[in-house]
Amino acid sequence: MQDWLMMTAADLGRGIAEGQIDPVDLCQTYLDAIDAHPLRDRIYARVTADRALAEALAASERAKSGHRLSPLDGVPVSWKDLFDTAGVATEAGSKLLEGRVPDRDAVVLQNATAAGLVCLGKTHMSELAFSGLGHNPSTATPPSVNDPDGVSGGSSSGAAASVAFGLAAAGIGSDTGGSVRIPSAWNDLVGLKTTSDRLTLEGVVPLALRFDTIGPLCRSVEDAGLLLAALEGGKAADLHHADVEGRRFARLTTVALDDLREAPAAAYADALARLEAAGAIIEDIDVPEVNEVMPLSGCLYTTEAYGLWRDVIEANPDKMFSEILERFRLGKGFSGPDYVAAWATLHAAREGFYAATAGFDAVLLPTAPILPPNLARLTQDHDYYVSENLLALRNTRIGNLMGGCALTLPTGTPSCGLMMMAPPNHEERLLRLGAAVEEALG
Repeated sequence: MQDWLMMTAADLGRGIAEGQIDPVDLCQTYLDAIDAHPLRDRIYARVTADRALAEALAASERAKSGHRLSPLDGVPVSWKDLFDTAGVATEAGSKLLEGRVPDRDAVVLQNATAAGLVCLGKTHMSELAFSGLGHNPSTATPPSVNDPDGVSGGSSSGAAASVAFGLAAAGIGSDTGGSVRIPSAWNDLVGLKTTSDRLTLEGVVPLALRFDTIGPLCRSVEDAGLLLAALEGGKAADLHHADVEGRRFARLTTVALDDLREAPAAAYADALARLEAAGAIIEDIDVPEVNEVMPLSGCLYTTEAYGLWRDVIEANPDKMFSEILERFRLGKGFSGPDYVAAWATLHAAREGFYAATAGFDAVLLPTAPILPPNLARLTQDHDYYVSENLLALRNTRIGNLMGGCALTLPTGTPSCGLMMMAPPNHEERLLRLGAAVEEALG
């Protein structure tokens, strides 16, 4: 049964369908593993054991009668603590929301439940989702699977840790500037950033609504496709017979390759070499529009985030982690005209970016230019915190600014991911291509 803890969600689903895995036994195995894990309280904010066992029992009965709801019916997953759960606290990693108990599930959780997924509980996260590092002294800082002294990446930090440490078959997170992809990369997982508005945000604690997206952190591209289908109540992409031979990839050179640390640079070069050996065509591409909009990130993100949270924050600023408070308050420094002008520039840049990359199957870049930073130093060194946070988020933010979908895959080098970007609403095509890249990378 311990092997179940490291299986893909898809394989667990197949085991249930074939009668080899009982959902109740599977759920109990995960709950026992969570309870026994020494880092449990740094990963899970709350465990919903009663709900999980009730959902698993229903899934077991459906499996026995041949009426499973989806390929993942009976598979246990975790949920980032910004997805509303009926009757269970949802606090988004912040003392500002302590004791906040919704009366209904977020719509994506409703959809997942309708597909038979089992809710194990809520995972810790960066405060109000406003950090790419995952360090949260207000509640808990989840661990990195590859570095006991490092952070796990944010803001879906606990979501990644729950999967990487074998305490969930998959985690559901959110991505505003990289919050699914960074922790996925740093914990050797697959992470999917969906297109803005592809999945409803109803019942999700917001950060910046025009950039907020929802996505899975999981063990395979197949899992990502099945989870996307469950979250929206749709049909999963067909990944059969995908191949990279003859596919054209753009190697983005603008900004994305600046200041790469040694390990991510070597892992990226090795991954591209393996793709070329499998028959892929890779061409360098420079897109000036990326340079134009990167300096606008502060205005675009902090203005909206502070606008949404100003009254709550300023009523009790002492309850916040100082680094997150400072980042929110940067939004005070921009005017309405600044914000409107920034969005006008971004819309034009998006048109230029997709025109420049239209002839390629996907755009490639390192998911993160750095490895997980040291937790103790983040705690003690303000300048280190700020610089590492901005660098961690830099490459993933390109995907959010351009408004498309993106997928990060493990490269085989610990905590180093390969990111693929595609235009808005091309998730199925991206997943199919991602399955081929996953196979080529071994």
